[in-house]
Amino acid sequence: MKLKPEELRKLLVDNNVVTAEQFDEILKLAQQNNENVLDILGQKKYINEREFAKIYAKNLNVPYVDLSKEAVTRETLEKLPERVARRYQAAVFGVEGGQPKVAMSDPINVESVQFIEKQLGYEIKIYLATASDIGTALELYREGLSTEISKAIKETEDEISIEKEELGKDTSVDHVEEIISEAPISKAVNILIEYAIKSRASDIHIEPRESFVQVRYRIDGILKDTMTLPRSLMSSIISRIKILSNLRIDEHRIPQDGRIKMKLAGQSISIRVSTLPVMDGEKIVMRLLDESSKALTLEDLGFQGQAIIIIKKALERPHGMLLVTGPTGSGKSTTLYSVVSSLNGIGVNISTIEDPVEYRIAGVNQTQVNTKVGMTFASGLRALLRQDPNIIMVGEIRDSETAEIAVHSALTGHVVLSTLHTNNAAGCLPRLLDMNVEPFLISSTVNAVIGQRLVRKICPFCSETYSPEQEMAEEIAQNFNIKSEPFLAKNKGPLKIERSNDADAEIKLRDRIFDQKTETAHKAKKSALHLTLHKGKGCNKCDNTGYLGRLGIYEVIDVDDEVGRLIISHASTAEIQALAVKKGMISMQQDGFLKVLEGVTTFEEVLRVTRE
Repeated sequence: MKLKPEELRKLLVDNNVVTAEQFDEILKLAQQNNENVLDILGQKKYINEREFAKIYAKNLNVPYVDLSKEAVTRETLEKLPERVARRYQAAVFGVEGGQPKVAMSDPINVESVQFIEKQLGYEIKIYLATASDIGTALELYREGLSTEISKAIKETEDEISIEKEELGKDTSVDHVEEIISEAPISKAVNILIEYAIKSRASDIHIEPRESFVQVRYRIDGILKDTMTLPRSLMSSIISRIKILSNLRIDEHRIPQDGRIKMKLAGQSISIRVSTLPVMDGEKIVMRLLDESSKALTLEDLGFQGQAIIIIKKALERPHGMLLVTGPTGSGKSTTLYSVVSSLNGIGVNISTIEDPVEYRIAGVNQTQVNTKVGMTFASGLRALLRQDPNIIMVGEIRDSETAEIAVHSALTGHVVLSTLHTNNAAGCLPRLLDMNVEPFLISSTVNAVIGQRLVRKICPFCSETYSPEQEMAEEIAQNFNIKSEPFLAKNKGPLKIERSNDADAEIKLRDRIFDQKTETAHKAKKSALHLTLHKGKGCNKCDNTGYLGRLGIYEVIDVDDEVGRLIISHASTAEIQALAVKKGMISMQQDGFLKVLEGVTTFEEVLRVTRE
């Protein structure tokens, strides 16, 4: 979709996506940051890629197709040679009346259309599709991870054999770099990364064992065994990854950290690389970060009802802190990025200090921690205060010094966003006390605290309803402290759940379903409960797991005067939690169960991440 700025401006303004003034402001920002206008429009939530494709297709009078909803087969795709499909970003996705249906990202390129028709030998029916959808479809040309890697391994083994014969004992560092930079081993590493992206993996674990190398992908928070590689390839693969991430390939005794940037499958990927000496060699973990992905809204992340109201109220204040808590891997950084993106605008100066900078945000000044040269969270935060910021994001409050500076920053007219490692929202406030922050400072600066976990979402392509057996229904009632009345057998069909932005309505919903007493008499045991739940039966879209993607379950504490008085009196986590519940807070586990009733996740998932 190659459009000149004036053409893009007219298209968006005519379709009421933005005003002329808004477009001019975004165009200026794009030029300043050397970014794509459509990317910034997506970041600002004006329009996403699919929505724009539909508008553009209508303007061209070309039908739009959502390839993610089409049953594209490899057999159909291969009607067009892979080199042609990739060169012209085109995918054959069906045949109608003997006429091939071809999706293209740039259907007005007459030369491309004519060449494709010549290759196919037919007049084609052209559709417009997004570049990312076409990129995903073209991955079907691949033959599967094991097959692709096996081919690369065979080529690599042949190369190594030839090199040994020709070079004998030449093992200098320069020569090793030369060998492993050659095509076969480089291709093997690229294939591992490409398939990780295709599988939606967040991490790749390459783990040496006594007689083989194990490769595992972390998908939706769960590590999955992907394949094993011959032990003979371990040093070559590790060295190739080290070269890509600018690490020392002759150092095997100490851990090293590096970073790789590459463009694969139409995505701009940043990879954090960590090496660690283990008994059988060196283990490598690669964290994949899609830099082309855009920050989600609070609603997209799974915030609902009163939680959103409390957060937005806290962010409307001219100063103070918003803290996000949870264990490693619970999505805290993603929540902060979402909040920063929602506050981002021309009229504010947003500065961050992060370790590491995971996602780039247009218009935000992001600083990377570098302890080797003395750039810590504390020193970076001090420097940020001299940069005239309105909003400061501190990746994590790790020590007393950072906590003290952050609190004083919030006290002196700045909005401060940060994370802490605690089990729940209430535990965040006593944790600051442990860091020697004065209680009156905590109560006067902290506006709200978010506690969160991530649960896997039920796959929408294979979701089905079921009614659990009575024994399981009783177990659910016990684990979630649910009341029996809404779930008696006389109630036919699933319970209707409607989350509200009204505090009283939220409390009524919570009290209708959950027993808030500490000592709960589970009358549900004596009743025939009728629960209508959802689960994924497993399909090729979710790799037969029944889950596809993740979302958060949350609890949000509004730090008002009552909570503030508890903090000043050095109250415990339990006392703060009890007051928050009394004032209407829906706990993380309760939020999770409401999402179970909505058919978004399963009760097993909620228990997995909330059980302590």
